[in-house]
Amino acid sequence: MHEWPKAQGREKQPMLKANHAVMLLKTDARDQAWIDAFSDAMPELEVRLWPETGDTSEINCALLWCPPPELFDGLDNLEVIFSIGAGVDSLLTCPTLPAHLPIVRMVEPELTAGMVEFCLFHVLRFHRLMHRFETQQAERHWEELPQVPATGVTVGVMGLGVLGQALARQLSALRYRVIGYRRGPGAVDGVEVFHGEDELEAFMRRSMILALLMPSTPETNRIINRETLRWLPVDAYLINAGRGDLVNEQELIEALDAGPLAGAALDVFETEPLPQASALWSHPGVYVTPHIASITHPPTACRYIVDTIRYYRQGEPWPHLVEIDRGY
Repeated sequence: MHEWPKAQGREKQPMLKANHAVMLLKTDARDQAWIDAFSDAMPELEVRLWPETGDTSEINCALLWCPPPELFDGLDNLEVIFSIGAGVDSLLTCPTLPAHLPIVRMVEPELTAGMVEFCLFHVLRFHRLMHRFETQQAERHWEELPQVPATGVTVGVMGLGVLGQALARQLSALRYRVIGYRRGPGAVDGVEVFHGEDELEAFMRRSMILALLMPSTPETNRIINRETLRWLPVDAYLINAGRGDLVNEQELIEALDAGPLAGAALDVFETEPLPQASALWSHPGVYVTPHIASITHPPTACRYIVDTIRYYRQGEPWPHLVEIDRGY
């Protein structure tokens, strides 16, 4: 059962028609998987794939990723937009996005689990020096490297939303020391929280492994740069599974070459796909994956969307609303 937080920052729209809802899909190349999942979760929901919209006046909800500007032409009765991914920058950068519509973030268990798994994998990889043992194996070199208990490793989680808090809980369960950074004040159980520009340096200086899960906003753009990287402890590691524009990639490479960084696991990049000419492909301290840290799972995502529609029809507010002025 989902918990439905109070709506923030937006007026409630007219109720979706109880006897008929039309969902417009503009997805990430898994159209049939989404159609099948909606059919199982809510058979009465009519699904249309953009640009085969039919009568646009009948469409009252949309599930979108990277919508083209012309998608919103004629959607005068659209009442709500659901984001396919956890991030919403692909929606907010669309110049024709209707400013009055509520946008519901994707918060579903498999998406959260995937992100936690990805980050945990690299935390364990770096903590236990597995990347160095892999190099030793390739060189047929036998050498014991010092092993530090998890209680001696501080992991900094940058971004304490749904994903960041889920990661922090699992790290704590594995006995890591966990600290967190967020834009504004707010407590998180079991986590020492830093917030605001004034506390960023103190947070960075204690982060032996830094996991980035912040959204893309003007305030977070290239927040990881030459200056902030210098605050990290010597031989620190960085994991970016948030957004590519959080990191100045050239200055990251400099920190890998000259210190303090010992390694970086990068799943998101300033330009995607990562250009063939990028030095990140071949840098010995970098581990590249193609934006796969966490992928929305249509069956559980559709159940979440259908639950929100049904609860909304009962007078509940939309959950997990995007605050447009904050960018997430």
